[in-house]
Amino acid sequence: MVALITGGSSGMGLEYARQLAERGYDLILVSNRAEELSSAREELLAAHAVSVTTRFQDLGTADAADLLYAWCTDELKVLPDVVVNNAGFFFFKELETADLDRVQAMLNLHVTTITRTCLLFGEAMKRRGSGRLLVMSSMAARIPAPGITIYSATKAYLQSFGRSLSFELKPYGVSVTTVCPAAVATPLYRLSEKLMRVGVRTGLIRTPRSLVRRALRGMFRGRRLVAPGLMNVLLPPAIVLLPGPVEAALWKRLK
Repeated sequence: MVALITGGSSGMGLEYARQLAERGYDLILVSNRAEELSSAREELLAAHAVSVTTRFQDLGTADAADLLYAWCTDELKVLPDVVVNNAGFFFFKELETADLDRVQAMLNLHVTTITRTCLLFGEAMKRRGSGRLLVMSSMAARIPAPGITIYSATKAYLQSFGRSLSFELKPYGVSVTTVCPAAVATPLYRLSEKLMRVGVRTGLIRTPRSLVRRALRGMFRGRRLVAPGLMNVLLPPAIVLLPGPVEAALWKRLK
């Protein structure tokens, strides 16, 4: 059994690697952070009797998925049993033309790369008759808000794409699970350690281990959507119901 994890060198990606290794999966980790990849590989090899292959690659380019698929199938001669589409990034600010390159990178990474990865690996899994695809969306998919304009839009796309694709692939023995976590204690959001600890203690922020445990349990049960936590139930409707002037005032203070 083999699992491919994008963004697998740190944060939730590394936690997916740990928990899949605990289940006996050999690992393929992909990241654009060479030092973290090396450290993750050493950690996983020391803790688990599995093989760990790493690939240093920028997944934020238009052809990233095609290059990754070709590398797996042509060079490694491997079609993973599980593909975890975890790689992503986040920024919070008012959009300007100076942000166009960063916006394009996010569109490439969150939309183009994940779409093509799912289609390329999914088609091969269809021919084999088995496989599991996991797509990391976010609670932000349900919160169109200033400051996270591109992030929330791309995550909304992933939620819709993952759910729709799951219906198309299920008859061929391939499951697609979309995960929509609320806040998670990772470096992605760049919160201070103090705020992170307070969030975890109060339950507003989940630990990577608990989130990944829920996500994998849902994936192996063939669930289409995993959206754990009370915040997922309460926060999106509350924000959507905010009057426009209130949202504008909050944005003015935050930016």
